[in-house]
Amino acid sequence: MIIVSPLRAEQWPLYRDLRLRALRDAPQAFGSTFEAEVTRTDEDWAQRAMRAANGDADKAWVAVHGEDACGLVWGKRVAEDTVEVFQMWVDPQARGLGAGRCLLEAVIAWARRLGVARVCLGVTDGESAAVRLYRAHGFRPVGALEPLREGSPLMCQAMELRLARVSTRL
Repeated sequence: MIIVSPLRAEQWPLYRDLRLRALRDAPQAFGSTFEAEVTRTDEDWAQRAMRAANGDADKAWVAVHGEDACGLVWGKRVAEDTVEVFQMWVDPQARGLGAGRCLLEAVIAWARRLGVARVCLGVTDGESAAVRLYRAHGFRPVGALEPLREGSPLMCQAMELRLARVSTRL
């Protein structure tokens, strides 16, 4: 069984370890690199985790299978009507167990609670499990392909999920 819970500030070492595992495992999936992230100080990692745990604009979740943390996702409110998904990753040994679905659904539920109109993300172009997961949740490609990061031959596709906004006016 997969359990997803919000990242707590004191879990910054877990967050750091998951993020670095993700970058080592799937460098083709992220705009950042292991080499760039591994140089961060413990203070940097702790501040990131605190921002996700206590802030209004950032939220992160960790997936656990049995005793093992096996996945991570970060949501960030980047505009009044938009949440972006970052750092989505599931450990290879836990893939196919539903961790990705659970993590993505946690971000989408948070975005709905915020009342935003859309959830956006970028995914490496190709027919991958990640693309299939995003499509299954209603994400659609938007815009032209862009380089994953400077110097990379890989291309990134922006995708978005449109959410029904609930009006609070009577």
